[in-house]
Amino acid sequence: MVVGVCTIQLEVFGDGSLKGKRHVVKPILARVRNHFNVAAAEVDDLDSWQRSTLAFVCVSNDAAYAHGLLEKVIDYIERNRFDANILDYQIELL
Repeated sequence: MVVGVCTIQLEVFGDGSLKGKRHVVKPILARVRNHFNVAAAEVDDLDSWQRSTLAFVCVSNDAAYAHGLLEKVIDYIERNRFDANILDYQIELL
């Protein structure tokens, strides 16, 4: 069994408040969950309205599949322009 974990640090464009950040982050989490069937949550930078760290997790029997799926999540976020830029990301397979 392989657990794939992807953490993505985003620069969030909003109206300068945590409420504005929430309007950007919640749709990203919901769409990625629905489209890729992965677990998703905001895991860091909770008090910053300019940045957000999101984590996506999947479980598979195949490490290559898990890594590929998480790369597709990154591409999906980049392509859909959710009022946020990806600053950094990391994929780990456990």
